[in-house]
Amino acid sequence: MRTKIFRLGVAGAWGLSLMAACSKQLNQVPPSSITTANFYSNTNDFTQAVTGCYNQLRAYPDQTLWLGEMRSDNVLAASDGNRDWQGINDFSPNLTTTNFIVTGWDNNFTGIYACNSVLDAIAKKGTNITDTVLRRRFGGEVHFLRAFYYFQLVRLYGEVPIVDHVSSVAEVETIPRSSVADVYKLIISDLQYAAANLPASYSAAADIGRPTKYAAEGVLGLVYLTRSGPTYAGTDGPTLNSNEYNQALALFQDIINSNQYQFLASYPSIFSYTNEDNKEVIFDVQFMSTNNAADFPSMLVPTGYWGGLGLSGYGNGYGSCTFNVTKNLLNSFNSSAAGAVDNRDTFSIQFKYNQTATQVDSTNPFEKKYINVAKRGTSYNDWPINFIVLRYTDVLMMKAECILHGATGGSQADVDSVVDQVRRRAGISSNLSNVTLPQLMEERRREFIGEGLRWNDLVREGMAVTTMNAWAAGDSITTIQQVLPTSVIYPIPNAEILVKPGLYTQNAGYH
Repeated sequence: MRTKIFRLGVAGAWGLSLMAACSKQLNQVPPSSITTANFYSNTNDFTQAVTGCYNQLRAYPDQTLWLGEMRSDNVLAASDGNRDWQGINDFSPNLTTTNFIVTGWDNNFTGIYACNSVLDAIAKKGTNITDTVLRRRFGGEVHFLRAFYYFQLVRLYGEVPIVDHVSSVAEVETIPRSSVADVYKLIISDLQYAAANLPASYSAAADIGRPTKYAAEGVLGLVYLTRSGPTYAGTDGPTLNSNEYNQALALFQDIINSNQYQFLASYPSIFSYTNEDNKEVIFDVQFMSTNNAADFPSMLVPTGYWGGLGLSGYGNGYGSCTFNVTKNLLNSFNSSAAGAVDNRDTFSIQFKYNQTATQVDSTNPFEKKYINVAKRGTSYNDWPINFIVLRYTDVLMMKAECILHGATGGSQADVDSVVDQVRRRAGISSNLSNVTLPQLMEERRREFIGEGLRWNDLVREGMAVTTMNAWAAGDSITTIQQVLPTSVIYPIPNAEILVKPGLYTQNAGYH
């Protein structure tokens, strides 16, 4: 956990001021209270500005839980009122003003603004960074972050406007949404630049949390894997049926061959508060207690759990709702283990808790992967634990995914080996042979529970519509509307549509 990564640098300050001052997040003019005339005059100035580009990563964990995990067949929300997540969970078409969807757009474009500010400055004043290696690294970091923010936008909203430099309000209000293919061109170019200019690792403790060459390759591999997925009729989602599985596999294999990372023997140790930034972690979002603490561990935890422990102030800030692990997911663990105890199940899911002094509630199990009560801070948003974005097991399993799609350089035996390795660590001794793609995706579901990957996994594999509708029917869920191909992305926030009528059109299926 490093404060340095998240101290508010100048670029981050501009982005946050912009969010408060403007109705449209793409407005690219810095507030008049901050000028660049004398800034970027030395390495320290650039260091502050690059650090500021990381600020919006803080929003990623909640974003991926509320808009990913909540959307998937892992969680069934039970609201105590008209809550923002209810429409997300229920696949409502009326989501254009939903807070999580609005802030998802805002946060990522604020991050892109900060990145554009720094990249423009490097182009104009980069020679003021006297260390040329550091200059290239700064460029690599910022290109990585801009690609990361844009990749989030594509997966959430499909077509989005491309703004790749600091622009005036008047200029921004003429920029339409670009095709998903064109946005991907920017993402891929940024990640390729990052991979070519970032180091393989960092020696200084203060630099832990910055992306490496292999973080860039891992995200780029996921971009190729996502683009390769089948398209959905009637919507411009993140999949393009591009068949780039060979490109993805090559990148995953390079990470494996680097020997920088390890498949840890213990599943709980990956997420331990005393084992952060371990050899399993390729990229994570850094948090620490008090000044830069996290709230995501509390987000999907019911308030009754904390009450049973005699603790107040540790709910998620959204009332007494429950976010139940679905029967379907519980059955998946049970059928996979075949009588054995799957330690991913026991580690990640809380099955029983004291709701009152005398009552034990076992009817509403919930995800508690990142909860360690002994390590809690002073409130629900004071957890000193990093959020893992990409880990080595994910790379191994995405490699297997590529192979099952016909990528060269691997075999069915390689796929089976990866899955068996994952299952053995979970405490399941029975091996699988001739693992199919549906089996692999179900194993990913169990492995990455609570990490926000399930929804994106389903979308890129063309499984989102059929899987979600089958789950709702199988678990007899009546609150969820029929999942349609248009459901694979969210609507453009209504405020963005209204800024300049006619510039954007709403995504199909929403009103």
